[in-house]
Amino acid sequence: MAGFWGRRKRDTAELAAQDATLAQRAKTALVAADERVRVTADELHFAEAELGRDATTDLSTALASVKQHLGEAFRLNQLNHDEIPDTAEELRTRNARIVQLCDWAEDLLDDRMSALSATIERARRAPEIIAGVRADASRRRAVVPQARETVERLAARYAPEAMARVESNPAEAEQLLGFAEHSAGVAERRREAGQREQANLALEAATESVRRAATLLDAVETFEVEALRAEATLAAIVEDSRGDLVVAVDEPQTPGVTAAMSELRAALAALPPVGVTTDPFTLLDRLRTANAGLDAAIAVARERAARPIPPIEHVHHAVDDADRQLAVARDVIAGHRGWIGADARTRLAESERVRLDLDRMLGTPAATAAVIGEDDREQAMAMARRVATLAGEALQLAQRDIDASRPQQGPDQWGGPGGGWGGGGRRGGSSDLMGGILGGLVIGSVLDGLFD
Repeated sequence: MAGFWGRRKRDTAELAAQDATLAQRAKTALVAADERVRVTADELHFAEAELGRDATTDLSTALASVKQHLGEAFRLNQLNHDEIPDTAEELRTRNARIVQLCDWAEDLLDDRMSALSATIERARRAPEIIAGVRADASRRRAVVPQARETVERLAARYAPEAMARVESNPAEAEQLLGFAEHSAGVAERRREAGQREQANLALEAATESVRRAATLLDAVETFEVEALRAEATLAAIVEDSRGDLVVAVDEPQTPGVTAAMSELRAALAALPPVGVTTDPFTLLDRLRTANAGLDAAIAVARERAARPIPPIEHVHHAVDDADRQLAVARDVIAGHRGWIGADARTRLAESERVRLDLDRMLGTPAATAAVIGEDDREQAMAMARRVATLAGEALQLAQRDIDASRPQQGPDQWGGPGGGWGGGGRRGGSSDLMGGILGGLVIGSVLDGLFD
């Protein structure tokens, strides 16, 4: 008994210590959150002055929400210290809520401030950034004449279609640099006039214009390197393509291989003679495409050569067998519609759908197709066999449903003690009929299989 009371006393002491820690944490969190609100309010005031109210809407809304919820936290803390006695559970609940509200407030303000921090820092450094924009624009402007000379030199080597990528870059870059310098001046004047939001917009436009101008000027130098690389690659692919054509002659001459060889020969014939301005990028793309097309056609031809193509007679036998089984299943189900369940009907519907897909795939009724392409025969046989399989399953399920619906033999069944529906005789007339149908279909399938 002494052990029980001792353990209970220890538990009570531990809980009291935890409550004291939670109470201290609530006080600390409340002070920190309140101080954070004051600092954020100062930051918001500066941000509104620098960026304008529109840019700080999210932060302003978050700050208002935080103030409202911190009001609840202060009220809870006041209840903890008023003259009304509180239970330990009440104090614990309030302190936990205070900590929760303060943590949420700081997280929300952190999120909103982080979204604005880069923009605010940029606004603070506006004079420095304006000076940097002007220096960058001046440095890039000195490169424009060199870019023009490079374009003129490249125009003597490459076709206008190739030069269209960079031909206007120097002029566009010069125009962008002029706009950047003008925007920097606007940003400076608006900032001095206290129109900080407009000043920031102008500064962003100036910075972006310098960046775009630099990209255009760098593209001129990059173009020359890429064009030389394309010419070197083109020479290698030309040699490789000619070798591929020699090898392709010994490959199976399917229509796909023949067409791919013709396309590659045409791409090689389209290569301009030496000394003529060219577009190495377009020539390289066409030759690569033709070369890849020949490789793919040869791979298909080799695969087909390794796998025998079904004769068209075998395809016709498979289609005939499928149509026969489908017709029988359709007739049996139509003749016993009141007894046939969903499974048999579903198999029949799926069989009919696959049969229609077979005709669509061939582009003509499969039963009368005089010509079936070699590429389509294997798939046509697979689809025909699928039709037959589904029709056979539909017929078996239909027999099951008919047997389940037919009255069983017995003195209390239809027709009296004679058995069956009409009295006397055999009770399995329907089963015998279905068995004969199924047996005939199986024999038909076996006979047709001799042609596969």
